[in-house]
Amino acid sequence: MSKSPKEFVPLSVAIMTVSDSRDASQDSSGDYLAEAIREAGHQVAEQLICPDNRYSIRAGVSRWIASEQVQVVIINGGTGFHPKNSTPEAIEPLLDRTIEGFGELFRMVSYEDIGAATLQSRALAGLANQTLIFALPGSTSACRQAWERIICSQIDATTRPCNFVSQLKKI
Repeated sequence: MSKSPKEFVPLSVAIMTVSDSRDASQDSSGDYLAEAIREAGHQVAEQLICPDNRYSIRAGVSRWIASEQVQVVIINGGTGFHPKNSTPEAIEPLLDRTIEGFGELFRMVSYEDIGAATLQSRALAGLANQTLIFALPGSTSACRQAWERIICSQIDATTRPCNFVSQLKKI
């Protein structure tokens, strides 16, 4: 006899778009993520645009890690190989544990779409203070792939054989 799936647990998710050129009217990636999060049954705790500056990124994400109201953080932008991109450098020092397979899995999924250019993606994920953090490229296509093929199932308590929900802070 198999175990019945756990009940769905709605999570509180914060979205950060890292960009020096976008404003709220041009944030198609952040808007896509917000809509997808709500459609999946979760809530958007906050959505903001942050300049591509490692200290600004780190400050915003640190605030969410410390918050009792945010369980998941999804960052889009600033993960490329351009010298100005600083999201990985901003996030890595904050992580208690990295999710080693996330970057590899994202690049594998992305390869189907953009080929070897996926080598320039420095997507990463980890846990900090029981907060799950994903850092994705800024394109809406990349956000869609990451959400639909990886993240959505991993923040769903009914996903078997495992997901990250039990490791997150309780609200």
